[in-house]
Amino acid sequence: MTKTERLFRLMQSLRQYPPPVTAGQLADDLGVSPRTIHRDIDALRSLGAVIDGAAGFGFTLIEDAVLPPLGFHATELEALVLGLCEVQQKGDPDLAAAARTALKKLRARLPQSQADRLQHAVLSAHSFTPPAPPTVDPAVLRQATWEEREVTFAYRDAKGAESQRQVRPLGLVYFDTSSVLIAWCHLRQGVRVFRLDRMTQLVVTATSFRPQRVVLYRDALDHLQRQNAR
Repeated sequence: MTKTERLFRLMQSLRQYPPPVTAGQLADDLGVSPRTIHRDIDALRSLGAVIDGAAGFGFTLIEDAVLPPLGFHATELEALVLGLCEVQQKGDPDLAAAARTALKKLRARLPQSQADRLQHAVLSAHSFTPPAPPTVDPAVLRQATWEEREVTFAYRDAKGAESQRQVRPLGLVYFDTSSVLIAWCHLRQGVRVFRLDRMTQLVVTATSFRPQRVVLYRDALDHLQRQNAR
């Protein structure tokens, strides 16, 4: 890990953990010694970050030279908590972990009064029937979608029929009981919806369909809405 990478990770840790955070905690998080943390804190201060605290007392990020101050209406905070809680319930493991981290970062960046409201929000979300776990890696599928690269996979439909598909991934939708991929399918020559818990053997190909995803996705959503309206 280079020093630049380490300083970036240290800033992320200072944003994430409830203050004050000790040098020992930061050292464990980054896999370095407390002495290195103290040197890096001084380096961040020289770059413009306002960090309160000292050895033995812990550190608090007062002013971030990179991030602007955050301010939310109370109802906006409740909406953020509810949305991120829902992601933790319905998202795949990577998304759920990202939602937890996002909540920590928000709490660390907000004024104390709003941070307390965020921590003790009166709204939450809970799913008593978790969605079916995907049988492919959603993170890989999301990345292929962003990069506009075609993917192949084996698919088993609701009747148990199996097929091999090559598709242009356009977007993912997280429903109550399942997560699905909306894609343009070469085999069917049209838009299709694939459940992630019925997909296996996912491979990202070198075939690009850039820059068509946004237009294709919009057309796909229109097509699906017309089908549902029938």
